[in-house]
Amino acid sequence: MYKKNLFFVSLLCILTGCMTYHSPERTTWSKYLGGASFTDMTEMSRVAKRPVYLGAGGKLVTQEIDSSKLDYGDKVTNDNAISLNYMSNLEYELYDALRKPGISVQRAGTDVVIILVRDAIMELNVADISETGADTLKTITKILKKYDATFMEIAGYTDSMRNQQAANALSLDMAQRVGVYFSQHGISTARMFIVGRGAARPIAAQDDIGRLTNRRVEIRLAPAR
Repeated sequence: MYKKNLFFVSLLCILTGCMTYHSPERTTWSKYLGGASFTDMTEMSRVAKRPVYLGAGGKLVTQEIDSSKLDYGDKVTNDNAISLNYMSNLEYELYDALRKPGISVQRAGTDVVIILVRDAIMELNVADISETGADTLKTITKILKKYDATFMEIAGYTDSMRNQQAANALSLDMAQRVGVYFSQHGISTARMFIVGRGAARPIAAQDDIGRLTNRRVEIRLAPAR
């Protein structure tokens, strides 16, 4: 009996590990994304969200460092140094873990930006996260849990489209799917800002190759302080 039960437990583990991820039904997304802000992650919006973030158990970057180890000096200077060091370590870990086609990690001042080309994380002709994309998001999730003293903006983009309303809807759909994945896998929505920017801010030409690059999700990470 013991061997039989062990066999079924092992089989279940194998089958569960091989299951392909699919986004849940759209009608349930509000359940997963409750607490997320659907606006740009500006300095003002982070300040406004800070009480909610802290109330949900969020941590500040300065709480991640033993201040007794710092040299005496101006608090603002020390806080900036702590943030820069924290975000540099985050950048290096993401860069080392995400060496895949269609994915890049960049710095933008203190912030760190992960650029995920659509084809690297989504099914080709279906609005859903691909198996490869789920594996990538799993890697990102693990690092985000380690560096949890950060806010994140999840922004979707499309290539140039005649119908701007449709472009905005498609870009928001991509961003929300990534946000739902993170929420399902233990990332607090109190950290999240989710936006769809349509065809705004292209990063490549609007030719056949450039269009594929402009269809993307950008995850911008900022230190919580």
